Amino acid sequence: MTNHTQRALELLRLGSGNPNAKFREGQEEAICHIAEGRGRLLVVQKTGWGKSFVYFIATKLLRESGNGPALLVSPLLALMRNQIAAAERMGLRAVTINSDNQDEWTEVEAALARNEVDILLISPERLANERFRTEVLAGIAGQIALLVIDEAHCISDWGHDFRPHYRLLERIVRTLPPNLRLLATTATANNRVMDDLAAVLGPNLVVSRGDLHRPSLTLQTMRLPSQAERLAWLAEQVVALVGHGIIYTLTVRDAGLVADWLKSRGLNVEAYTGETGERRVELEQALLGNRVKALVATTALGMGFDKPDLAFVIHYQTPGSVVAYYQQVGRAGRALDAAYGVLLSGEEETDITDFFIESAFPTRDEVAAVLNALEAAPQGLSVPELLVKVNISKGRIAVSYTHLRAHETKANLVCRLLLE
Repeated sequence: MTNHTQRALELLRLGSGNPNAKFREGQEEAICHIAEGRGRLLVVQKTGWGKSFVYFIATKLLRESGNGPALLVSPLLALMRNQIAAAERMGLRAVTINSDNQDEWTEVEAALARNEVDILLISPERLANERFRTEVLAGIAGQIALLVIDEAHCISDWGHDFRPHYRLLERIVRTLPPNLRLLATTATANNRVMDDLAAVLGPNLVVSRGDLHRPSLTLQTMRLPSQAERLAWLAEQVVALVGHGIIYTLTVRDAGLVADWLKSRGLNVEAYTGETGERRVELEQALLGNRVKALVATTALGMGFDKPDLAFVIHYQTPGSVVAYYQQVGRAGRALDAAYGVLLSGEEETDITDFFIESAFPTRDEVAAVLNALEAAPQGLSVPELLVKVNISKGRIAVSYTHLRAHETKANLVCRLLLE
């Protein structure tokens, strides 16, 4: 064993808290691939395999060798909080710049300038922020040793909950030096997604792909058309389940409905949605510490939430895609011999999914109206000015602009839309 791999093993044991931990198949090879600068790498491995160990250990090795910090693009705040905690266990100085910690931005930016940050975590939306690009990213771009794209399938997952700003990575990757280390990770990538990622991340992308089967996870599907039937089933079965888990719903309204119903039946549960606000961290910690039986959650508690002993994931309604289902049910049973995923389905979920699809993407007429108004205004338009020019709501204008920004279109040349 070389000093390089010996140090990687020491870091694995430190980060996992297990003095006897050993690398899973493919982990050590992926770490060495990145640390030694062998080219761009896509890691496709099942949930719980330890993809975060690959980029954290590689980052630590690079920093100990005198290299600059890593930049990690991650999709959800809940996931970022998990990642920061995991990085710190390994002795990495991890920070984030996001919409929830604006009071910390000045301090974080100063630490970056002093080279006191090992890894910076951002959401893909931050890449569209002019201030971040010009005042933060531009200042450290020359020092970044590793770009990590977590949950990389988001680049190619074009469902209603698609994150358009992930497509901005395509333009960023094109401008990277050929020798800059790039690591993309995901647990969900079919052949279509793989082809798309190869096109976006580079033709010389090396793929490390493992078995996605989870033998500890037992799956079941049940058709219960009415919400009343599903609520009754939950009240009877959740109390009997061993351990703690997550119950996923498609809407904020249903998360509240299910949580209130189960509370009325004496169960210790809480709703967790995009509207939970400042209680998000508190509720995440409550589940991690087994102080609630379950969180009733929307996709706000999705990719990457890390509770190794999560015993069950129940879907109150069928998710909008197989990718979403695999990501969510994969939260369960990472460190258990047996865990359960129960997929309930009903009569309303198709209507809900159709509504999300119809409202998530701009129509041709909306895009044309925005483009025409902007092309007629050489100096650009603010959102209030654009509202006067077109008969479209502020929300629909934002949807149109966001999706235009995700593509190489003439919109990128004519738009100086002030969304911030």
